[in-house]
Amino acid sequence: MNRLRTRVSDLDRHRRHRSTARAVFRLHPEPESWLDVGTGEAHFPGTARELFPYTAFDGVDPDPRVLWARAVERLEEAYVGTLTDPHVAVPLRSRYDVVTLLRAPDSREELHAALTLLRPAGLLLLEVPHPLSEALRAELESYGCEIAASTRLVLDRFATNAHRLIARRPSGRP
Repeated sequence: MNRLRTRVSDLDRHRRHRSTARAVFRLHPEPESWLDVGTGEAHFPGTARELFPYTAFDGVDPDPRVLWARAVERLEEAYVGTLTDPHVAVPLRSRYDVVTLLRAPDSREELHAALTLLRPAGLLLLEVPHPLSEALRAELESYGCEIAASTRLVLDRFATNAHRLIARRPSGRP
């Protein structure tokens, strides 16, 4: 029974990741480079690669599992650390067409760091619980971002409500 639950959970995760990748595909069908923040073992980039076979996927995570993900070729490059760490953020500045945070940012600094990693007109994709989405929308707009898409998302089989926000970084801002 436990193996069945694990299999269903894996299928739900794959479905959710594929849906998230499709949301980006509608706005940016061929990004050159993509950073997945908090990637862990890079399950999301592994799934997104089905729709984006020519995109270079990188990942950052405080856990060294990200290095394993690079070793099994789910990622092109892997960084152990956080976005607010200057050793991670400074070399990656303005490098990515898409940055995904499949959770709400931990702090204002993390949100700002994620935006600085985007190229002009790049996309930042976040999945956030509904009560936080309006505050986060206001925060993104204060940085001059345009909300390119916002959708209601049902995660997993347990109907947890969340919103997917996709913000486009303005072309004239760092």
